[in-house]
Amino acid sequence: MYYVRLLVTLQAHTYLYYCITTTDNRKGKMADMKQMKTALISVFHKDGLDELLKKLNAEGVRFLSTGGTQKFIEEQGYECQKVEDVTTYPSILGGRVKTLHPKVFGGILGRRENAGDQEQMKQYDIPEIDLVIVDLYPFEQTVASGATEADIIEKIDIGGISLIRAGAKNFNDVVIVPSKAEYSVLLDILNQQGAQTTLEQRRMFAERAFGVSSHYDTAIHNWFVK
Repeated sequence: MYYVRLLVTLQAHTYLYYCITTTDNRKGKMADMKQMKTALISVFHKDGLDELLKKLNAEGVRFLSTGGTQKFIEEQGYECQKVEDVTTYPSILGGRVKTLHPKVFGGILGRRENAGDQEQMKQYDIPEIDLVIVDLYPFEQTVASGATEADIIEKIDIGGISLIRAGAKNFNDVVIVPSKAEYSVLLDILNQQGAQTTLEQRRMFAERAFGVSSHYDTAIHNWFVK
């Protein structure tokens, strides 16, 4: 009889611990959830982007873009704010400088729970950017095609790689999609839980982003070495 009571007691404690742990984990994940409200999109490859845009639009995410990507988004029938309307600067130097601006990078790097950052973002009218979708210039493909040195150099992405690193650094608040290979990953998340992500998911995207960045820079370095 004593063993039966002991077993029941242990089972009760185990069940209580499970309930508390599960509840705490759910609370933790809920606290880690971040809503995606504004997406900055700058991609070379547009294939597969249409389906992602459709779902993001349905979830109420607004679009911010420039150049060919902005045109593509508008051709899909969605409103898209121009980056230059935010920065008050046009695309310059033959397109070499488009997104490289404090209002863009401040919107990505600004820490949402840092009072100082929030105060400065308000002071300088910097919008929060919660989602960054990038697909870099095809450097390796351009090299493989036998292009001229001048053409190869123009395919060294500067703005895109900077956006990737900024979004990955601030993964606590921002989702970074660093290549078209991750379009479907984000789409799966949107289909399952709407326009919000957990910290674990944002960290996963950041890990992939730094992998893309590392591979890209290595390819450029190898070209210069050769």
